[in-house]
Amino acid sequence: MPVHYGAKPKAKAKPKAKPKAKLPKPLNKPRKQLSKLQKEFMKEHKKKHSDKHNKEMVKQMKKGFCIQQSHTIAMKKIGK
Repeated sequence: MPVHYGAKPKAKAKPKAKPKAKLPKPLNKPRKQLSKLQKEFMKEHKKKHSDKHNKEMVKQMKKGFCIQQSHTIAMKKIGK
């Protein structure tokens, strides 16, 4: 390989930090309890997922997120 005089060696580029994923905005207002529909849904849903996942979903739904949004957030944070 030919030698190039005067050229400076390139510094290794630092890996860029990954931007944090932005959470979607809640569709509903925050509430203290789940609605009747949400409670019925969670009865079936808890059979397929872990306790951590279900607790995260309930927490998100109380903040005002819908069922689909809270499930997506729980899957990203905790998994199944």
